[in-house]
Amino acid sequence: MKLVCYDRRGATHYGIVKSDRVIDLTSRLAPYPTIVDFIAGDARPIAEQILAREDGDFSYSDLKLLPVVPNPSKIICVGLNYHDHIHEANRQLNRTDTGFEYPMIFARWPESMTGHEQPIFRPKASHQFDFEAELLVVIGKDTGRYVSEETALDYVFGYSCFNDGSLRDFQRHSRQINPGKNFEKTGPSGPWLVTADEIPDPDRLEVEMRLNGEVMQKANTSLMIHSVRQIISYVTMWTPFRPGDVIATGTMGGVGFARDPQVFMKPGDVAEVAIEGIGTLRNRVEDERL
Repeated sequence: MKLVCYDRRGATHYGIVKSDRVIDLTSRLAPYPTIVDFIAGDARPIAEQILAREDGDFSYSDLKLLPVVPNPSKIICVGLNYHDHIHEANRQLNRTDTGFEYPMIFARWPESMTGHEQPIFRPKASHQFDFEAELLVVIGKDTGRYVSEETALDYVFGYSCFNDGSLRDFQRHSRQINPGKNFEKTGPSGPWLVTADEIPDPDRLEVEMRLNGEVMQKANTSLMIHSVRQIISYVTMWTPFRPGDVIATGTMGGVGFARDPQVFMKPGDVAEVAIEGIGTLRNRVEDERL
């Protein structure tokens, strides 16, 4: 099943994608007014019945799509989770990191997120706007603390594509990288949220980043240093996940700041993240509208 969130006359709706149409669930499932309520309430069996009998309310291509989860309680991100990305960052920054025993964690805020086919904004404050293709994980139920690696995937609701748009100079203003990761509408997700039953193994997916049609990054999630299972297990040592929380699992080598010459996203560029079994997230870059 594929789910999307979208703006409908100024209100946030969610629905099921059926071919090129979307069946609105907000109007049909009053007990579950948001996608987080839908996920927390385990309402997928009801949605499957609706999917079988309904044809769709809207054209998918006509909708103003929002992040796959517009307002999660947590957006947990993993940095330096592929060895080739560590190596290229070391070259660029004159470091000697060899990897981490535990995942490198930072956070995003909901305001930094946006949806498929929506503009992503290069801010006035910096033009070092870089791309990062990543697998996005959406949690399906309360984890509590200390989830084991063996059971971690039982807590996953679904997966999506993510572009962790990053302002490289702002990442290096201090030892904390959060400023460079949280400019408004720099982190798109989409093109939809694919339920976990369609992705048997998230650690065996091909991921590709294209900028104006040129492949810039390409890897398999099997190369992640810390797997989806390990990330969930580690994070729940210190905080529980709740339904609708999201995890960005980290990017591979090929990012723009480590290239010679450097390549940063600029207005008019089209950035695409394609992940096997999920689809292609697409966004056009624009200058900030302030």
